Amino acid sequence: MDTGTHVVMGLSLGGLATIDPTIANDPLLPTSIMIATIIGSQAPDFDTILKLRNNAVYIRNHRGITHSLPAILLWPLLITGGIITFTPETNWPLVLLWSFIAVFLHVFVDIFNAYGTQALRPISNKWIALGVINIFDPFIFFSHLAAFSLWAFGTPTGPTFLVLYIVLILYYTWRIYEKKKVVQHAKKLHSDATHVFVSPSIRWNQWHLVIRTPELLFVAESRNNEIEYFEQYSFDPIPDIPVINTARKDSNLDAFLSFSPTYRWEVEDKDDMIEVRFIDLRYRSKGHYPFVAIVQLDENLNIISSYTGWVFSEETLQKKLNVITE
Repeated sequence: MDTGTHVVMGLSLGGLATIDPTIANDPLLPTSIMIATIIGSQAPDFDTILKLRNNAVYIRNHRGITHSLPAILLWPLLITGGIITFTPETNWPLVLLWSFIAVFLHVFVDIFNAYGTQALRPISNKWIALGVINIFDPFIFFSHLAAFSLWAFGTPTGPTFLVLYIVLILYYTWRIYEKKKVVQHAKKLHSDATHVFVSPSIRWNQWHLVIRTPELLFVAESRNNEIEYFEQYSFDPIPDIPVINTARKDSNLDAFLSFSPTYRWEVEDKDDMIEVRFIDLRYRSKGHYPFVAIVQLDENLNIISSYTGWVFSEETLQKKLNVITE
């Protein structure tokens, strides 16, 4: 989820904790737990600092080790240790419990969007992305704001946020059901489909689709239970040829391939260089595919430049590659 949603979730968890009389009746504990849930709701995303290095490092590692099984246990220990350093008299087992809930919830809800996490590391490095909830979901965010408003007007804290989380559980259940209908519809139209990649949009009735068959990739959209097709490409496995093999040694393309499950590739001769381009098909927007990886090589297959990340125009991409275009 986006940072703002994780923040409001941390606040709501701090409020939910007061449903426990031990917490509600303690003069200091609610504050300690609120701090723990706010920090815990943000901690797994501290790896965003990797953007300062480069996109390849960020793409390969974001939502990786910081969202892993060991991290889910380590973050609460660090958070609780920091809190009891300043307030040693606090009830540290309850602080530990609620910081764990905050960290776990952060990782858990991230699984439901199309980006996903490597939540099962070190057991498995597979990306778990259920494609049910958009990165920013207005219903989730504004339902929290509604609960905060009721809280401000004097409704009981614990019960208010308990109702909020019951509503959210029902909402997630409904979204899972809606995604299942989209996948079933796509498979009904393509009985030979081997994969159906679904990315939710900000609208409830709109889903981005990539349907893979043994021979073709269909880029489509499901809107109001009707599928509209945009493009189709041949499904070509990555070939074992020198130019591709050399390009795959580049860190940018390697990071892209570690993350993207469905893409098309192309090799193009451009004057005195060869360009290898991989394009993720999940994020089509206004006829453009913004998530790409590019490797440019000279005639001797030496890498000249490369890039991976989100770009929304060819001009911007070429500037990032330090190529002067006409």
